[in-house]
Amino acid sequence: MRALCGAIITAGALIGLGLTSIGYGLRYQGLITVNPDTDHLYGAPSMTTILVTLLIAVLIGLSVAFLGLAFHHHRRYMELVRLGEPPDQTNAAA
Repeated sequence: MRALCGAIITAGALIGLGLTSIGYGLRYQGLITVNPDTDHLYGAPSMTTILVTLLIAVLIGLSVAFLGLAFHHHRRYMELVRLGEPPDQTNAAA
C-alpha cells in the first residue's frame, strides 16, 4: 500500500510538472526582453515556486514508492523465514 501511495504521489507530481512546463512555454514563448542588470530574461517567482514544489513532490513520491516496495519485499521474506520455508534460490549464483 505504501508503494501504491508513493506511485500516486509521483504520478500527480509528474502531471503537474508537465502542466507547469506548458505554462512556462506559453508565458515565455515571445519574451525577448533581457534584464540589463543580470543579462537574464525576466522570470516569475510564483512559477519558480510551483516548479520547485513539484520537483520536491516527485522526489518524495519516488522515495515513498521505493521504500514502500523494499519494506514490502522484506516483510514477505520475513514471513517465509517464519514459516520455515527456504527463500527462493532460483537466481542464486552457483
